Amino acid sequence: MFTGIVQGTATVRRLQAQPGLATIELAFPPGFADGLAIGASVAVDGVCLTVTALAGGDAARFDVMQQTLTLTTLGALREGARVNVERAAKDGAEIGGHPLSGHVDFRATVQSIRRPENNRVLRFAVPAPWMRYVFAKGYIAVDGASLTVAEAGREAGGSGWFEVWLIPETLRMTTFGDRRQGDEVNVEIERQTQIVVDTVERVLDERLGPLMPALQALVAQAPGHEGGDRLPVKHPG
Repeated sequence: MFTGIVQGTATVRRLQAQPGLATIELAFPPGFADGLAIGASVAVDGVCLTVTALAGGDAARFDVMQQTLTLTTLGALREGARVNVERAAKDGAEIGGHPLSGHVDFRATVQSIRRPENNRVLRFAVPAPWMRYVFAKGYIAVDGASLTVAEAGREAGGSGWFEVWLIPETLRMTTFGDRRQGDEVNVEIERQTQIVVDTVERVLDERLGPLMPALQALVAQAPGHEGGDRLPVKHPG
């Protein structure tokens, strides 16, 4: 488990492609790798990876399977790129953000960037069907950082967008200051929100499912409904 509080940025020192996976070597900020051991978990841009080798000093290697490379932004990494990193949380750790699993749900795209004084506002485009789990004032994880959704908008077909506001400290500790329009990011939705939404949808489907044809027919016959027959109206006298 992770807390969603990014502890710094690491630099991709080396990439090695192998059949079915890639080995990524990361150089961490000073002190980050103290006590790091083979088998430990590290969130890299929000993706939970396992240390497979120590590379001396503040560096380690990770083997990333092909499915992860395809589903996340890790498949597009290049040597010299910076990534957000966080060590796995220990028992009793303060959860300054919200609990994260390190399992990315989808990739979002930076749609626009605004720069009000002492802030930066990033708007992300969300593909269908994930927008149903995104709500204003709710939590969301972007590249491993726990953020609060400032605004959100839903569009036809289940897609949409959301915005986050970033303070200077967040920009200093993460890679968000490097982001440009069109960049892709890893997104993990907040699990409790997903559970609530899925449960409500399932219950409504179970209880209203058999009634839906009748409800749709009733709506179609309602006065003023476009394309439906109007109910007969009785005139006085």
